[in-house]
Amino acid sequence: MSGATAMMGKVLRWLLFILLASAVCLAFFYRDQLDATALQQWVAQAGAAAPLLFMLIYATGTLLFLPGSVMTLADSALFGPCLGTFYNLTGATLGAVPAFFIARYLAADWVEQKSGDRLKRLKGGVENEGWRFVAFVRLVPVFPFNLLNFALGLTRIRFSHYLIATYICMLPGAFAYTYLGYAGREAAAGGESLLQKGLMALALLAAVTFLPRIISNFRKKS
Repeated sequence: MSGATAMMGKVLRWLLFILLASAVCLAFFYRDQLDATALQQWVAQAGAAAPLLFMLIYATGTLLFLPGSVMTLADSALFGPCLGTFYNLTGATLGAVPAFFIARYLAADWVEQKSGDRLKRLKGGVENEGWRFVAFVRLVPVFPFNLLNFALGLTRIRFSHYLIATYICMLPGAFAYTYLGYAGREAAAGGESLLQKGLMALALLAAVTFLPRIISNFRKKS
């Protein structure tokens, strides 16, 4: 009985893996057709449920390796910089959760193949620094975000540490890029206080650009 159960579990894992791989391939081939304006209009039609729908779309896009920039532009136009940041961040984190568990329990070989030598660096960093290393790679985009979600599932990091470090340490970048999208939309629409919003956007962009250097210097001193 236990052998049959194990076989059934193995078959189920393979089916789930094939389903995920097919979805990722389909999303990759049609990613160029993802349009921020069309996405914005579609989500806006959901009315009061628009935030929940958007976060679900963002989470799915994160899992399927879709470009986050398109979703961020739609989000900033719909919800503004503050609520937009919250919805972006929450959606991205919700997408990072199943990626973590898929890598840990379902598709370890596939993730290891895609990660290559970078996986050794991740494992070494987590073994040496734990959640602090996860916080670092979330603050500093050394690794591709979507792939990083899967790769961290192969390390020994606790899920609670992974989740908290992911949500908190992605906040600066999420706010910066959401505000950039908001400022760009305002400029295109000819809104007021363009100079102030433009300078704010440039300041945020500079902060995000120099953040890796600041954190790297701090880590070396430590």
